[in-house]
Amino acid sequence: MATKKTTKTTTAKATAKAAPAKKATAAKSTVAKAPETADMFECACTEKPAKKCAAKAAPKAEKAEKKTRVTFSVRAEVGSKVFLAGCFNNWDPTAKQMEDKKGTGEFTCCINLPKGKYEYKFVIDGVWVADGECPDWVQNDMGSMNSVKIVD
Repeated sequence: MATKKTTKTTTAKATAKAAPAKKATAAKSTVAKAPETADMFECACTEKPAKKCAAKAAPKAEKAEKKTRVTFSVRAEVGSKVFLAGCFNNWDPTAKQMEDKKGTGEFTCCINLPKGKYEYKFVIDGVWVADGECPDWVQNDMGSMNSVKIVD
């Protein structure tokens, strides 16, 4: 009987381990992209270079801070896949999809941000693009430009 219990326990453990392993694999493939892009675009989103990005710096303080609804927009070919990436979402190129609600090629999205200085780019069909309508840009570690949005 001891053998049967061990077999049942082993089988139950193997079954329990098998299900999470599939989920972990799916999560790995999703998460694997974020560290690459986060490293590619190191953020300098504060006035003091020693501090981290305002979006990353204080998640506890975010709750107490008033947030402002900020609208981002970009023109792209109708039917394009357009995303917003920046220091506020760890430069994840698929975290915030933008929508072309009228089908005119004007892609928009809104996010709530506390006061601060934020660097961002658009990802249009997999290509990183700075905001041509934004007057404030800074050079990033990759030698290209990031657009800058200041939230007062």
